[in-house]
Amino acid sequence: MSTDSLTIRPLGYADLPQVIGIERRAFPTPWSLGMFVLELSKASGVCLAAVSEGRLAGYLICARYSDVWHLMNIAVDPPSRRQGVATALLEEMFERAGHDASYTLEVRPSNAAAIALYERYGFRSAGTRRRYYHDTGEDAVIMWRTAQEASTPSPSG
Repeated sequence: MSTDSLTIRPLGYADLPQVIGIERRAFPTPWSLGMFVLELSKASGVCLAAVSEGRLAGYLICARYSDVWHLMNIAVDPPSRRQGVATALLEEMFERAGHDASYTLEVRPSNAAAIALYERYGFRSAGTRRRYYHDTGEDAVIMWRTAQEASTPSPSG
């Protein structure tokens, strides 16, 4: 798969069977169907699908809270990883929600690839949430990106 064949579009309810499949393959503690339905029902959110050759390669859920965007979930189907899918989803999120907006997220400290990607886009560590992940008891790194920290990512990552 190349990013040339990748299309980013709004995520819809009809995508949820594929989303649930990716979610189960991507995470040890997947979101429930109800969690996705709830986020898709919020008019203020940014929910995106990355489609390649007619199938879902990844998705992103970003919710608006007052004056901050919270990146709730981003996943790439394991066979499609390291091919620019997450990068394309993040770039479209910034286009739709605003490059100069403030963003926050939580990420497992063990997920070095995700942390490196977020840092390329100006996210910085701002603390931890103790025992955030119920499956392992692992802490979460809290990351923030503000307009002052926003940057154009380096191609070398």
